[in-house]
Amino acid sequence: MSALTRRGSRGLLEDLFELLEPPYTLHHPLGGQVMRIEERIQNGRYEVRAEMPGIDPDKQAKVTVAKGILTIQAERPEEEGIGHSEFRYGSFCRKVALPENADETHIQADYNNGILEISVALKADHADHAGRTIPIRMIQHINPT
Repeated sequence: MSALTRRGSRGLLEDLFELLEPPYTLHHPLGGQVMRIEERIQNGRYEVRAEMPGIDPDKQAKVTVAKGILTIQAERPEEEGIGHSEFRYGSFCRKVALPENADETHIQADYNNGILEISVALKADHADHAGRTIPIRMIQHINPT
């Protein structure tokens, strides 16, 4: 199994709020609900799994990719007439930076039992990013006399 290239934090404040769970926080303070994900590289593919229970993926979910960023969006409308609920409702959005060798033309998304699974092909010619030695050319200047 290959290691993931870490993209860095989205920011200390956003990471801190993601760690807090209800009932301590009622709403995600930065404009959307937290979407939990898992990511790994397996069988030559980058895989992201997102928790999205209780949604209709045809009507309430959208997955897009642009410039190396995978965006997962969902909307779960609140049901009327429920007395007490700890379910999460509203808009959910998560952006994930793809590995450098991700092939954005070969992405597949499947929804099963409340989990959205996204699989991205990885290009095999990524070995150039491991580093190489650059030859140094000697340039001699001729001094006119």
